[in-house]
Order: sequence, then structure tokens, then C-alpha cells
Amino acid sequence: MAQNRFYATGKRKSAVARVWLIPGAGKVTVNGMDTASYFGNLHTINKIGRPFALTENVDRYDVLATLSGGGKCAQVDALAHGISRALLEVDSENRQALKKAGLLTRDPRTKERKKYGQKSARAKFQFSKR
Repeated sequence: MAQNRFYATGKRKSAVARVWLIPGAGKVTVNGMDTASYFGNLHTINKIGRPFALTENVDRYDVLATLSGGGKCAQVDALAHGISRALLEVDSENRQALKKAGLLTRDPRTKERKKYGQKSARAKFQFSKR
């Protein structure tokens, strides 16, 4: 059983996706729910299926994922990143297609921290001369 499971971790902002690929019919389960009820948006479902379409593995693997942190959009990107990395575990020849599409690169953009003496990360308090 352990030989047929492929594990990878995907990240985006503060969202973390733990992804297991199991040979199956293409069912995607996120935190015990299907993607339509968890995310609800068709655009997000297309984003999740993109790594499978690029590597021609549609409906070959079931996905079990545990998502935590971040918002829904960041979680979708983390899930796609995790699926892409798990597909590399399945077959290393998938690397070229996934790399060209930019699915293997972890997006480093995160929220900038608030600075002391300022209103927020960049905005300063209004200056008044008198």
C-alpha cells in the first residue's frame, strides 16, 4: 500500500497543502470534502486539474489533501503546487512540462509586516506642520 502512495507538500503565502496521490479514478478530496463543496468555484477546480492535464494524467490518480492556513485562493495555489510536486514523485519525466508552466516554483510573495512608527507596512501617518 505504501508503494502506491506519493506524498508532497505545496505552499503559498501562509497556506500549506499536504498532498497524497493514490492510483484511482481522479477523485479529489480536500479536508474530507470534495473540491466543489470546499472551494465552490469552477475556476479553482480548473486550477487544481491543470497539473494533471499538462502531464496527461487526468483521471489516473485520486488526491487526498489536507489544507491549513491562508485563504481559499492561497490554498488552491498551494494544492496545485503540492499536486505538481507529487507528480514529480510519480515520474520524473513530468518535470519539463510542469516547470515550463511554472507550477513547480513556490510563489515567494507574502504579506509585508507592519513597521513601528508607521500606520501599516508602507503607509506613514499624515504629517501636519502646525
